Amino acid sequence: MDMARATAELISGTLKHACGLPVECVIADTCIGGFAEAAACAEKFARAGVGVSLTVTPCWCYGSETMDMDPLIPKAIWGFNGTDRPGAVYLAATLAGHSQKGLPCFGIYGRDVQDLGDTTIPHDVREKILRFARAGIATATMKGNAYLAMGGVSMGIAGSIVDQDFYQSYLGMRVESIDMTEFVGRMNKGIFDHAEFERGLAWVKANCKEGKDYNAVQRTREQKDQDWETCVKMALIARDLMIGNPKLDEMGFHEQSRGRNAIAGGFQGQRQWTDHFPNGDFLEAILCSSFDWNGIRQPFVVATENDAMNGASMLFGHLLTGTAQLFSDVRTYWSADAVKRVTGRELTGPGENGFLHLINSGPSALDWTGEQTINGLPACKPYWDITAEEAGRCLDETLWCTSDLGYFPAGGWSSDFTTAGGMPCTMFRINLVKGLGPVMQIAEGTTIALPQDMHDALDQRTSPSWPTTWFVPRTTGHGPFRDVYTVMAHWGANHGAISYGHIGADLITLASMLRIPVDMHNIAEESVYRPSSWHRFGGLEPQAADYRACAAYGPLYG
Repeated sequence: MDMARATAELISGTLKHACGLPVECVIADTCIGGFAEAAACAEKFARAGVGVSLTVTPCWCYGSETMDMDPLIPKAIWGFNGTDRPGAVYLAATLAGHSQKGLPCFGIYGRDVQDLGDTTIPHDVREKILRFARAGIATATMKGNAYLAMGGVSMGIAGSIVDQDFYQSYLGMRVESIDMTEFVGRMNKGIFDHAEFERGLAWVKANCKEGKDYNAVQRTREQKDQDWETCVKMALIARDLMIGNPKLDEMGFHEQSRGRNAIAGGFQGQRQWTDHFPNGDFLEAILCSSFDWNGIRQPFVVATENDAMNGASMLFGHLLTGTAQLFSDVRTYWSADAVKRVTGRELTGPGENGFLHLINSGPSALDWTGEQTINGLPACKPYWDITAEEAGRCLDETLWCTSDLGYFPAGGWSSDFTTAGGMPCTMFRINLVKGLGPVMQIAEGTTIALPQDMHDALDQRTSPSWPTTWFVPRTTGHGPFRDVYTVMAHWGANHGAISYGHIGADLITLASMLRIPVDMHNIAEESVYRPSSWHRFGGLEPQAADYRACAAYGPLYG
């Protein structure tokens, strides 16, 4: 029981939900010595809505009689490594029971033997507990929620062919779909908070600086002002569609006030919308950011072009970190030779062997300017750690350019900034493969800053009114990470989700909980943490074992 209390204190004192609330731990009323106590514990956990299960013990007990048997709850066991009592023996025996019964379980076995009275949690044990808990909480949070598809397939992009079975079987979520005419209807009928609209529009005029209009035939001032009004209304409506708004109930729109219980969504935009109405770039950029006219708040997850696979990836990153996620095209690999040919200059520093140009066709979360700081270095932080000054700097470093009318004939606004260099980050993506199912790819790396003249020469080869991130993945000299070019050549789609920090190990753990194999990653072997039964599927070939285990167990909710 002391182990349980210490572990609960570690988790509650360290981790928060993505919404900012501390993680609550529920402890069984008694130690569990047999099935009667196990059943009482299971009943208590069910009443409390527990979504993740962690068993701790310093001693032996009857494993198959006491183990957690709920197949839908991620589970782990920490067996105390001490010679006085065989907690580690219980760990091994019960992990074997989980494997035999087809219930994947994470094992936590400390490297060093501890004395029986030692109540400290060793660093390696602590790391595994927190990694398991972060991934387990993300898994539990997704269950029962929705992805809201606002529109359909954008420009033939496969990721926006929303696969409902993937969301249902692997994430425990449903897919809600609306036609984009819902936006027209709500704007025409005034189904939005009018007072908030006026407040939002005033905030935009005061804080959103307009950049250059690159169009040969420019929109009039009257058209641009009308675009701002429409774009603010679209942001309000998209938010209300996702999570609802009690103000609409007061206005007599009860059904519309309820929302769709969506923790992620996507806006199709191109081209059926953008040929006739201002684009969704402001909607996506401001909702995905950690602040708006209402102040600093939890960022939303809204995927450009309704790329639901990138939306799911962004959701993973947000739930693991609490931070705003970057949606980007994985646009271009720039080799040192190509850069020299175009700019006449040699590459030096972290990007000397080439880099990737990450750019989104109009919007990106403003957090990714890099104007938030951790220990004086550019960063993206969970919203509860962001200061008003940092939010203001992000706004100051962002220009809103008139949208490229070649792409968006009906106008709109695009967020334009360059991400600061030196930010550790992880690019990742889930891809669907017929006959295989979902697979994840992960690339940890760092953003870099280019000299201004070099940046301009490269950036202006595509639309200069879009946000740019220069990214160098960490290479290993072999496989898909042989060099930067090989990473680009192996990337599975035109989009990627990017999260601040090196979170690849957490993503691998989360993917294994959901039974999604990982086809490429650059994470150190000692940091890869999956259920213990994965070793039984071919431990000498971890990637092959991952595929075989995921295939054998099938999707978590399938």
